[in-house]
Amino acid sequence: MYATTTTATTPKNIEQQVLRIISKRKAIKATRLRRTASLSRDLRFDTVDLVDIILELERNFHIYVPDEVPFNTVGDFVRYVRAHAAAA
Repeated sequence: MYATTTTATTPKNIEQQVLRIISKRKAIKATRLRRTASLSRDLRFDTVDLVDIILELERNFHIYVPDEVPFNTVGDFVRYVRAHAAAA
């Protein structure tokens, strides 16, 4: 009856959205982010940056990220969101 305007949640689409959210935090081009990049060492993200990224991911994908989930690389975010956005 009612059409919804949600974005498709294909694995590739999820990855692109996650990279966009991460790249916005430090004004890094999403195309330059590597999945193996260390959030703290390579990208110089601090705890506040990570919390802001997590909050944005929770809002955009309607998921919950517990405090104890370790995020060390860009790929960690992508894998977590892929696994949990599909279930949401």
